[in-house]
Amino acid sequence: MPATHLSCTRCGNELPLEGIGACPRCFGPLEPVYDMDELRRTLTREHIEAGPPSLWRYAPLLPVHVPDEPRLAPGLTPLVPATRLASHLGVGELYLKLDTANPTHSFKDRVVAVACAKAQELGLETIACSSTGNLANAVAARAAVEGLDAVVFCPYDLEREKLVATAAYGARIYAVRGSYDDCSRLTVELSFELPWGFVNVGLRSYYAEGSKTVAYEVAEQLGWEQPDVVICPIASGSLHSKVGRGFRDFRELGLVSGPAPRLIGGQAAGCSPVATAFAADRPVKPVRPDTIARSLAIGSPADGDAAIAATRESGGSIHTVPEHEVGENMALLAETAGVFGETAAGVTLGALREAVRRGEVGSSDRVVLLVTGDGLKTPGPVADRFVPIDIPADADALLTEL
Repeated sequence: MPATHLSCTRCGNELPLEGIGACPRCFGPLEPVYDMDELRRTLTREHIEAGPPSLWRYAPLLPVHVPDEPRLAPGLTPLVPATRLASHLGVGELYLKLDTANPTHSFKDRVVAVACAKAQELGLETIACSSTGNLANAVAARAAVEGLDAVVFCPYDLEREKLVATAAYGARIYAVRGSYDDCSRLTVELSFELPWGFVNVGLRSYYAEGSKTVAYEVAEQLGWEQPDVVICPIASGSLHSKVGRGFRDFRELGLVSGPAPRLIGGQAAGCSPVATAFAADRPVKPVRPDTIARSLAIGSPADGDAAIAATRESGGSIHTVPEHEVGENMALLAETAGVFGETAAGVTLGALREAVRRGEVGSSDRVVLLVTGDGLKTPGPVADRFVPIDIPADADALLTEL
């Protein structure tokens, strides 16, 4: 395993590869460090292509040992062209990265697979999280298949569709009377008291690395080329920044060449601390979420500033999407591409539409839009489109309606 240690991105403090959530010296975020010289010698395209059809094909770039029996392995999800939607938007080429094809229908299966592998290395018997829904599903399913206990903390008013699925896997669910940020604060406190693997607290350094595999797969699926633009939803900001890191890894290892893709992020207007900070060119300030896009409703995003830094480095942008456009964009994606994405996808497509309107993306660009979750989890914003035509069981009655 070429990962050698954890390093604080703020003060440079080096720590062993253990379950440490933040730098004990300055409380800054920690990231795994890899022996890139060794990887340049040993990691080739052919080595990756010969690997398993999951994220574990990129094991040398992950900070955990591959499980002896990789159960319910996520990753290597479809990258499909969306030609009708591209034509509608005026984009040269548009591809959809369908992480809805993961075991619990969101990209969170990636991060949980990596975090759980570390939890098992550490001998932990319970994995836990704070969640806006998708992570709860992923933690519960991962615990079920690995024979672990699962505990999730969710806002009390979260979409029922997500919580029912979480319960089906056998997880213990705590409905917290508060927002996601209250859940997050609670799990941070509990992480000092309980011998549980909180995947987005003490195991966050490993958890976040799973998001890099989205970029690895996109490059491989495009024939070892980078796209010009990647469109990503922003909640905590971790996915956005780690996608940028994934493409950088491949460039540094010589697996791809050319300039970095421009990263374009989206947030719903009711919870847009990162987009607001990007526009004002200042650090992220917490907000109180009030948005239909519940999976993105993180008012105090842990990696918001990292997402802004990655965006600026790539020459990209971050946009705020009006609340009333989220459902419209979900429907547009479904009607033109046959893909039903959750509210986050409505925000992501909204960011792309705004980038096109501003001239940031155009007819010469190859664009990848991340569809991070399934619309069946959040059908509410498009429920008004269900207006069936009532007819008797009579062919003549139908013909008169046509």
